[in-house]
Amino acid sequence: MTLFPPIEPMLAEAHRALPADNTLPGYLVAEQKPDGFRAVLFARVGQVMLQSRHGRDLTPAFPEIAAAASVLGEDLVVDGELVVPHEGRLHFGQLQNRARRRGRGAVAAAAEHPAYLIVFDVLEAGGVELMDRPYRERRALLEDLFAREVLGGAFTLCPATTDRVTMLDWLDPAWGAAGIEGVVCKGSDQKYLPGKRAWIKVRSRVTAEGVIGGVTGTLAVPASLLLARYDDAGRLRLIARSTPLPTAVRRDLAGRLHPADAGHPWHGRRFSAGWGTGGELQYHPVAPDLVAEFLADTAVDDGVYRHPVQFLRLRDDLGVKDVPTTGT
Repeated sequence: MTLFPPIEPMLAEAHRALPADNTLPGYLVAEQKPDGFRAVLFARVGQVMLQSRHGRDLTPAFPEIAAAASVLGEDLVVDGELVVPHEGRLHFGQLQNRARRRGRGAVAAAAEHPAYLIVFDVLEAGGVELMDRPYRERRALLEDLFAREVLGGAFTLCPATTDRVTMLDWLDPAWGAAGIEGVVCKGSDQKYLPGKRAWIKVRSRVTAEGVIGGVTGTLAVPASLLLARYDDAGRLRLIARSTPLPTAVRRDLAGRLHPADAGHPWHGRRFSAGWGTGGELQYHPVAPDLVAEFLADTAVDDGVYRHPVQFLRLRDDLGVKDVPTTGT
C-alpha cells in the first residue's frame, strides 16, 4: 500500500512543561522543534510533491528540494519542517518570502536563500506504508536512511533525545536565537495518526516588556492588549498582541487605561487580525504610558512576536523610556 497526497500530518498539543515520562505510549522521546513550515515530501520515480500541513502544493516554490528529492534512489514519503537559514538562525520571514515565489523567481530565491527539510519521520519506504509501525521503528528506519546517505544535502535529520536533561536544555531560550522554538515529545510506541493531536509540543518561553498602545474590546472592558515598542526613529511599532485577558485583569486595567489623544500615532492605522488572515483587527488606541510585562515564545521576526503573548503584570517601576527599542 502506498500513500498519495494530500495526507493530514500528525499534530501536537501545546503544553506548558515537559510531560511525565509515562504520559505517552512507551518511553518519552523529544525532538527539537525548528521554526519553519510543516511539510510532507512524496519522493518517487516520476512523482515529487512537497505538501504543506493544509495540503497545499509547495513544490514550485522550493525547486531545490524537488530536485534533491528526484534523485534519492529510493521511494520515500517523509515528514518534516521546511526551514531557511539566514544570518545565523532559521529565519521564518525569509521562509515566507520563499513560499510566495514561483518560476524564475523561485529559482533565483533558491540560489540566494536555499531551503532545507529537517526530517523527523518516515511514513513510507520502498512502497511500504509505515504509519502503523511504532515511532521507535520509524525513527530507526529514518536514521538508517541518513546513515546510508540516501538522505542528505538538502535533508537534515531532526535531533532527538531520551535524556530529560537534554530536553530541558533544548527549552533554554538561547536556542530560540538559533530558531529552535522548543521540543515535540513523542512516545516510542506511538503510531503515526494523521490529523490527530497526539504528540506534545512545549515551547521555550521568555519574559519581556512592551508599551500598551491599544486594546481590543473597550477601555472599560479590555479583551486583549496591543503591545508596542518605539523604534530608533521614535515611531511606535506594534510588536505583539496578548491572549484574552482574565476577568480580574480586565477590571484592574480598566481603571488604569486612558483614551488616546489626537496625537496618538495609531489613529487611522490598520492591523491584521492574525498571521495568514485577511481580516482587520478592531481595536482602540490608548495613551502609551503603561508598561506591561509579558510571557512569550521565541518565535520573533524582526522584533515582532509571531504568536499571541501572555500578559503577566504592569511594570509600574518602569517608564516608557525604559523599554528597549525595536531598532530601525
